[in-house]
Amino acid sequence: MIVTLIVICEVGFWVLLAAGLATRYLLKMPRTGAALLLCEPLLEVLLLVVTAMDLKNGADPSWRHGLAAVYIGFTVGHGHRTVKWLDGHAAHRFGGAPPPPKPPRYGMARARYEGAIWLGTVVAAAVASGLLLLAIWYVGSDGNTEGLRSTIFAVWRAAGIHGLIALSYAIWPKKAPEGESSKAEPSKGESPRGVSAVSARDPEHVADFLVRGPRKDEEQIR
Repeated sequence: MIVTLIVICEVGFWVLLAAGLATRYLLKMPRTGAALLLCEPLLEVLLLVVTAMDLKNGADPSWRHGLAAVYIGFTVGHGHRTVKWLDGHAAHRFGGAPPPPKPPRYGMARARYEGAIWLGTVVAAAVASGLLLLAIWYVGSDGNTEGLRSTIFAVWRAAGIHGLIALSYAIWPKKAPEGESSKAEPSKGESPRGVSAVSARDPEHVADFLVRGPRKDEEQIR
């Protein structure tokens, strides 16, 4: 039952996400779309309540209950980033917004990006562990909680492996290929900092701070 409910919650997450984005950008109803997106945490609340009820009714704690806690933790740790990423692409595709910036690919900027994602994994592991500890406390010493305890170890092992991967980007920063900058390229119609896109034959249209001021001898001639 728990596994079935997890599948239902996962399907419901994507259905609500698609419905919220479609209502927001296709139907031009941003408030209704935002309300649908805010309904997504209710799925995790439902899963948590059903899991607690299943344990209360005498079900033996197993990996299924641990999987429910991991799913809730993952949604808390990474769900917001997923929704934000998809919302940015939907806004660009259907709302006329500029394309969302691409994540950095090289150097310490990539290391910081990977570190931020790893922090989401740490949050996910902490939330899952907290729920599992509550379940262990709820069951008490009379029940078999070995499966729940092993799940706590598994989520922190996964977080540790992810942390080592993220740390590798800081220890061995990925270098950009020759001729390619690690920084984001300027958007269309935008010039690099410090370079004027205005032709030299139209200097009157150049901003003052981009034009070298007159020399002192020129001011005296005037």
